[in-house]
Amino acid sequence: MKLIATRLLACTVLGTVLTLPPQHAHAQQSPPGPSQVPKPAPGARRQVRAVKTSGPIRLDGVLDEPVWSTATPAADFIQSEPLTGQPATEATEVWVAFDDANLYVAAKMHDSHPGTLLVTDIKKDFKEEDQDDFELLLDTFGDRRNGYVFSTNVEGARHDRQVALEGREVNQSWDAVWEVRTHRYEGGWIAEMRIPFRALRFDKAGGTSWGINFSRHVRRKNEVDFWSPVPRAFNLNRISLAGDLAGLQTGKSGRDLRVKPFVVANTVRNVGTTAQPQPTFVKHAEVGADLKAALTPGLTLDVTLNPDFGQAEADEQQVNLTQFSQFFPEKRDFFLENSGVFYVGDAARNNRVNPTPTPDEDNLLFFSRRIGLSSSGLQIPIDGGVRLTGKLTESTRLGVLSVSERGDELNPRANSSMIRFRQNLGRSGGDIGVFAMQRMNMGGTDTAVQSRRSGYVNRVYGVDNNIRLFGNLDWNSYVVKTETPGITTGDYAWRTTINREGNFVHVKGGVMQLGAGFQNDLGFYRRTDMRKYLLDTGLRPRSAWLRAHGIRELHPHVTWDYQEDLRGQMVAKKLHSGNSWFFNNGAVFEVAVNPTFNRLDAPFRPNRKMAAPLAAGGYSWTEWSLYGVTDQSRAVSATARYLFGGLYNGTQRSINGSMTLRANYKLRATVGVQRTAATLTQPNLAFVNNVVTARVNYSFTTNMFVDALSQYDETTKQFNANVRFNVIHHPLSDLFIVYNDQRILTPESPVAGRALIVKFTQMLAF
Repeated sequence: MKLIATRLLACTVLGTVLTLPPQHAHAQQSPPGPSQVPKPAPGARRQVRAVKTSGPIRLDGVLDEPVWSTATPAADFIQSEPLTGQPATEATEVWVAFDDANLYVAAKMHDSHPGTLLVTDIKKDFKEEDQDDFELLLDTFGDRRNGYVFSTNVEGARHDRQVALEGREVNQSWDAVWEVRTHRYEGGWIAEMRIPFRALRFDKAGGTSWGINFSRHVRRKNEVDFWSPVPRAFNLNRISLAGDLAGLQTGKSGRDLRVKPFVVANTVRNVGTTAQPQPTFVKHAEVGADLKAALTPGLTLDVTLNPDFGQAEADEQQVNLTQFSQFFPEKRDFFLENSGVFYVGDAARNNRVNPTPTPDEDNLLFFSRRIGLSSSGLQIPIDGGVRLTGKLTESTRLGVLSVSERGDELNPRANSSMIRFRQNLGRSGGDIGVFAMQRMNMGGTDTAVQSRRSGYVNRVYGVDNNIRLFGNLDWNSYVVKTETPGITTGDYAWRTTINREGNFVHVKGGVMQLGAGFQNDLGFYRRTDMRKYLLDTGLRPRSAWLRAHGIRELHPHVTWDYQEDLRGQMVAKKLHSGNSWFFNNGAVFEVAVNPTFNRLDAPFRPNRKMAAPLAAGGYSWTEWSLYGVTDQSRAVSATARYLFGGLYNGTQRSINGSMTLRANYKLRATVGVQRTAATLTQPNLAFVNNVVTARVNYSFTTNMFVDALSQYDETTKQFNANVRFNVIHHPLSDLFIVYNDQRILTPESPVAGRALIVKFTQMLAF
């Protein structure tokens, strides 16, 4: 294993391009080069002044309007990566202007080697960290917790999101009507943004100063720079570290009333078998509408009528070696938007090392896939839904959600609802909250279904807190009570964690407990009658010697998960202990050992074709893990995790990996495999689980895309294909054409299931 790590390290070092420190001399265009802006006093926030434009601004990426030459730019960016606190190696200037209706931001990214600028994607909401980009943060209420982020890359792609509670809630599906144009020149690139005031929420009285920050990725150096400095343990979502925007005179935010009607038509044929009459295509058409209105500057109402989610991206199949259901993320827009408001927990989303946290799979209190989807993932018709989210006052946040399911022959009519209230604690970043959820069945069209389920109500309610004790130390807890017919004891859950994020040391520890009678029909969890102890800690040493040899950071760490029932008997554990190498070019290598235990409460088949299952009882084994990620900005990149060692009472060799070919910033193709070859004893059996995935993405323009996903499960002989074509024909208005194909590659299933869906939406703004 040491030999493997040494060889991989040597290969990475040899493949690393050593670039001499660039000079800051550039051929200049109007406006002039970097201005020497006085640095703020220690402890003071940086400030940039917005200037009112005296004439129109043409959005073209060429800064020839007078306002850009008279305003003082924000400059002197500071590195977060790789050398926290050091001046950026490439100069950046940002100007801010406004008129009665819009906010304008112009950014000039000087570059000593403009021919090496990297663009890997131009799709909407592109992946920012894999390419050169510019990012803008606006804290429009000046509360140092919540804001909006707007990003663009060299080719003018757009990415926007909402951030709440400094990254504990990140709404990637939030969309605004805004524009950006970019322009390359001999010394770098320029971006011009226009953001209508009506697309934002803010205090119309103008009594609050906005917070603002800017970030830039210089991808060939894997460098991240900020105008208002941010430590490398965090990212732009750390809003409390933003600077101030002075001189801004806001226009009217307006009601921002949007109505988006849609029309959808489809034709569907189910998979056919020799044991039933051959299916035929069934045609169907629906109409519906989505409405969004700003009731107050901080409170937004969303209403959906007869929604259809046929354009949602398909789930990727997974190899499952446990007795539990797999977790699949939510992908439907209505449930994604503002979803963070309803989140209860401590998942930190401001850590750049792992920016996308794993879900709280042992108890995710609100899991929206429980609404409008069956346990097998089939769509259940929804009559409509309403959502009210935002700020009641400067220090209080509210979220209300209610969705009514129409039901079908197998599922009764039902209503799911949740209310969430949160109160900020001063300006420290802490808050306390309360929440309540309810799932109520209201009968079904089928008499048997109605008699079994009509009148059933499941309720969940509780309190939670997230308190910043001092520095980067956070304490998060919740206590939950449930009410379910026929259950009177053990109907509770609680959790408490302490978390500290730092540049050198990070540590998180906590305890969680679910009573035997805990039941949450709107949540995702795997066991009840359990207590979980968790520890996630590590060091992140860096040195000039390591950096000179291609390694940016080492990360020795442990991530331990130990679970017992409430009588003290162990039911599960995974004690992950490893070391990671983060390379200068963005590649990662990790070696780890994972002592594992899993108690089966009932016989279980890890492979569906096993003649006999594993017997109920406890199984203990140790697996070794090798994990690698190459530089994701390259034309060819790969990700792989290799597991070997034990599995239940036998042995395994598992690979989960993918390879991506990026021909240019328009075309990307990925092939992946999940394969487990195992040999078990008692029963004596060897089996192979194998899932192969292929994905192709092509972006014709920044407003036109096609995505194709195909998957094959060797165990079930099931093949699925999903092709989605999307045109953004007007701002926030789409045309989707979706083709789905499903077939079982056996003689008993000769007819493929197919569906063609066409959906047209048109956003009307008032």
